[in-house]
Amino acid sequence: MRTVTKDNITDVFRGYMADDMPPRTREVMSALVRHLHDFARETQLTHDEWRQGIAFLEGCAAIETADRHEFVLASDVLGLSSLVDMINSGPAATSSSVLGPFHVSGAPPLAVGGDMKRDFGGPVLLAEGVIRDPDGKPIPGAQIDIWQTAPNGLYASQDDAQDTYSFHGLMTVGDDGRYAFTTVKPVEYTVPSDGPVGDILRACGRHPWRPSHLHYIVKAPGYRTLVTEVFPDDDPYLDQDTVFGVREDLVMTYVERPADEFPDGMALSGKVADPFLHVAFDVTLAAL
Repeated sequence: MRTVTKDNITDVFRGYMADDMPPRTREVMSALVRHLHDFARETQLTHDEWRQGIAFLEGCAAIETADRHEFVLASDVLGLSSLVDMINSGPAATSSSVLGPFHVSGAPPLAVGGDMKRDFGGPVLLAEGVIRDPDGKPIPGAQIDIWQTAPNGLYASQDDAQDTYSFHGLMTVGDDGRYAFTTVKPVEYTVPSDGPVGDILRACGRHPWRPSHLHYIVKAPGYRTLVTEVFPDDDPYLDQDTVFGVREDLVMTYVERPADEFPDGMALSGKVADPFLHVAFDVTLAAL
């Protein structure tokens, strides 16, 4: 079309799409371009502002590596990651929460009752629960991928002092669906703010802090994979998570216990000789 105007360019774009393109691709691309064009018209976007947006994308690409996922982080701090999670969460399952940019694939096996704390300092935490179906029955053989920060607030992929899979473990549960492991109590931390995402936070007058949490990816044949997090109810950033990941059903109380209260569970890791923190968090998976 020769006569393209600011009022018809969205319809012109749709007219350029092939008739035989996949219907879902057509739906998503049409909506994406419509909202982009409406945004530019509503804000009367200037050339300088448009160039700033392009520079932001180029800046993300420039520092993107296998260990630094700036585009994921941008999605997180803009609330898009959490919105997609909430749109795709079912009421019969545990709420999903953000994957974040620091997950490392290929974590080593971790036995039920195993230990991730090793020689790191900090309070010992026993995390345990049962992976269940929507009827409350245990799911035998479910797999749970666990990761968290070290006591210095850094994930292994951010910290040369940690090995690749520090505070990462892959656990397969037994017939009772129970998972259990000891670790160090996670700490609150800041998301990376030395790149383009940090510029967004500062421009909006926002802080980069996340409340402390455990990360889980839970899988089982015949069920939807769940990406979620577990938060302590006393964390100072619980009500102001910079990536919007907190959900009410993911907030748990970490209770201090004497060392001999769970002798069988504790003996599995052999790590508890003093009072420890305990959190019980059952996970419900939605059926496919």
